[in-house]
Amino acid sequence: MRLDPETCYEILLSNDRRFDGWFFVGVSSTGVYCRSVCPVRTPKRQNCHFFPTTVAAEKAGFRPCMRCRPELAPGNGLLDISGNLARAAATLIEEGFLNGKTVTKLAQRIGVTERHLRRIFVTEFGVSIIEFVQTHRLLMAKRLLTDTSMPISTVASVAGFGSVRRFNDLFSRRYGFNPLRLRKGKESASATDGDMIFMLSYRPPFAWSSLLNFLSERQINGVEYVDEQIYARVVEIPRQKDNLTGWITVRNLPRRYAVEVTVAPSLIRVIAQVLACVKRLFDLGSRPDLIDAHLDEFASGLPGIRVPGSFDGIEIAVRAVVGQKATPDQTRNILSRIAARFGSVVKAAPFGLVNTFPSARTLSSLHPAMLVEMGLTRRQAETIGYLANAVASGDIVLEPMTSLEETLAFLRAVPGISEWAVQYIAMRAMAWPNAYPESDDVVMKYLCADSPTASGRLASQWEPWRAYATMHLWRLHEVQSQG
Repeated sequence: MRLDPETCYEILLSNDRRFDGWFFVGVSSTGVYCRSVCPVRTPKRQNCHFFPTTVAAEKAGFRPCMRCRPELAPGNGLLDISGNLARAAATLIEEGFLNGKTVTKLAQRIGVTERHLRRIFVTEFGVSIIEFVQTHRLLMAKRLLTDTSMPISTVASVAGFGSVRRFNDLFSRRYGFNPLRLRKGKESASATDGDMIFMLSYRPPFAWSSLLNFLSERQINGVEYVDEQIYARVVEIPRQKDNLTGWITVRNLPRRYAVEVTVAPSLIRVIAQVLACVKRLFDLGSRPDLIDAHLDEFASGLPGIRVPGSFDGIEIAVRAVVGQKATPDQTRNILSRIAARFGSVVKAAPFGLVNTFPSARTLSSLHPAMLVEMGLTRRQAETIGYLANAVASGDIVLEPMTSLEETLAFLRAVPGISEWAVQYIAMRAMAWPNAYPESDDVVMKYLCADSPTASGRLASQWEPWRAYATMHLWRLHEVQSQG
């Protein structure tokens, strides 16, 4: 990203939340780098140096501000998942992909050779992959030291460091002080004591109530709970040797431009993955300033709408397969029965939540007849089994930052999956902002389109944000239905 210093300084003066996280400012007079919304007194222009990432700022010798905490800045949504491989790799690194996996595996995940990945990474960010990894591990550790009371040994392990000694050494060299300094006034706790609370920032506006309404109408009983203020769910996070289960709750803090995420202590080892999933589910990396300006008349009715993502791609895939020929209520009831029968039990979860949605590995082991008993047709059961086996074996990855065209082609070749289902999976599981279910009945009716082709032609005006336009069309249909 090329930054114009004068434009960046104007944004710094305006303190505009819409640009939070799109660049960072290093102040030569203090040696500190900040977010563009830092509440401290604005530094003089001649002392400001602008960087596209926290990594670039730290490589230039600046240390993170303790006041605005750069590690809390919202991330950047990808405009084209398939066309920005370096940023896809960077996002996966930020989510902890390399904690336990190699750069070779990372390259395979995004569909390039390791050598090519290293080359494009340096070209895009001006730093090596190892430098990028070190910075984000340090920032995760800084967040854990500040926001939790877990022992420093646990902090080092969760952040991805091989040993406390390596963590202490790198932290002290990079930031100029011992990490224990962040623990003044905090009592150390065991790794299983108490729930953990984290803040995840976003760029306003944020149509929070609309998003909760969407999730509420589709909630899976026993897995999710949604009311006017809170979203909660139980989750199962895969690991190399075992899976971890637990629960989360999320509520909006509009005055802080952030959501508050409470995480069960059982998920402490996978905090990075959990927070990454929350960001996807609530589309916290969205750029409403760009999207709303493009959608124009839609956004004037409800600015800041988000496209809900997912915690697990197979859950969205099953929902898409079932929802092809079922109403939302019927789909929700079938998914609830599947979860109650085959999901993992989570104890002591709030709001009466008890079961996770079954993993791809679990679903792939089921005989089709077992799913038919849940209300599915034989064809649907076989399709779900095929998809689950493909995900469990690694043949496809139903998550963002994967090869979009290859995954869409794979899905289109699966018997029993319509183009509507393919687009729904791309929209919610893969976070493709241009996904568009052109054959959707509601979409076609609202656009007065007599065919899917006509629907697609009318929607071309909203590219590359057709998924957001779809959310508006569904919302307008609900408003009309209620009126």
